[in-house]
Amino acid sequence: MHATEVFARYAAEFDRQPLPADVMHHAKRAVIDWYASLFPGLDAAPVRLLEQTLADDLDRGGALLAGGRPATARAAALIHGTAAHAAEVDDSFREAMYHPGAATIAAALAAGQETGASGLQFLRGVVLGYEVSTRIGVVMGRPHYKFWHSTGTVGSFGAAAAAGALMALDEAAFAHALATVATFTAGLQQAFRMDSMSKPLHAGRAAEAGLLAAQLARRGLTGSLDVLDGEAGLGQAMSNGPDWSQVGATLGQDFHITRLTFKNHVGCGHTFPAVDGALALKAMHNLAIDDIVRVRVGTYRPALDIACYERPASANEARFSLKYMVASALVHGSVRMAAFEPARLEDPATRSLMARMEVTVDQALDAAFPGQRAARIDIDTADGRRLSHLQPNRKGDPEDPLSDADLEGKFLELATPAIGAVRAGALLEQLWHLEQATGLERLA
Repeated sequence: MHATEVFARYAAEFDRQPLPADVMHHAKRAVIDWYASLFPGLDAAPVRLLEQTLADDLDRGGALLAGGRPATARAAALIHGTAAHAAEVDDSFREAMYHPGAATIAAALAAGQETGASGLQFLRGVVLGYEVSTRIGVVMGRPHYKFWHSTGTVGSFGAAAAAGALMALDEAAFAHALATVATFTAGLQQAFRMDSMSKPLHAGRAAEAGLLAAQLARRGLTGSLDVLDGEAGLGQAMSNGPDWSQVGATLGQDFHITRLTFKNHVGCGHTFPAVDGALALKAMHNLAIDDIVRVRVGTYRPALDIACYERPASANEARFSLKYMVASALVHGSVRMAAFEPARLEDPATRSLMARMEVTVDQALDAAFPGQRAARIDIDTADGRRLSHLQPNRKGDPEDPLSDADLEGKFLELATPAIGAVRAGALLEQLWHLEQATGLERLA
């Protein structure tokens, strides 16, 4: 069987099995985190431009945008997928180097609203999208991630699988949806090595691509079933010819959705081990900013490649500046949405500390990537001490997860400015009881 067929066989089996209670709980956590990511992204420039450009697809159709505005399913998937990635607070599956929620849940919500799905059907679609796509991301591996933005490429499969489940595709059609969406995958890392608006569109396009592939498969469109593992397939073209033979080995046994990372800061997740480590060292020694003479950060190579801006000149660049993220955390105690407001971007204390910071690749930590995201922090103090700390993971990783209460706090912090405290609280309550919902219209 080709990899597409392995996933399709599992999808057919999954449809006949009850959803384990712990998996359902983690799926609801993923959806809550997706909404927390969505609201601050709705006002981002790429999202506003999308809504203007897609005007012909709005105020009609079977899906709903956040706020209740009607939209075609494809427009809703594209807009919501983009918004959920725009503020850089969405979830990730570490081993796949991939943010699964943005595209997968956007496509699932659009497909579920269009088909009149229940809350439980929606959750099941979300789970299937995560389980299929994260495994593709793991197989494609670090060679893929060197050039490609996995949220755009691998995300297409999460969207296709989730939408396919909600459209009740049979086994053959499901395989063809995956085969077709493989030809839509895109998203280059170079797109965010300069200041640009393109990056969140990768997630939006992945959501739209997956939805479209499922819609086409539902009508009988076929794809090349060996498109992942064939001699000119995705694995060869966009990775290093990886082995697909075990891609489905743990399906139904190890649910990846139970091992997500939820962001505890705002910005590029590759900076978070250094942020957490710097804050831990500051707390351990009760340091004031004036005590810090120099900061040295050693971490894995992609953190330097992606969070690469030495002197960020915009909010977008600041989110991808390891130096800015660490310095802002040390000066202000955290990195929240306020860290990217104009006045904070030019904060003299933060900029001064950035000038006293050195970042390098630590070969041991780089060798452990992507299974571990770690950083070593050294701080030289004004009284001559050198303080050191190894941060082995990030707050929010499976080893140090956000609690349900933490996740609720994140949701309310990010949703309340957009929709108000009363509505945010009501939506949070609905999301915790999604499996009881007869429809998805109240989630708009």
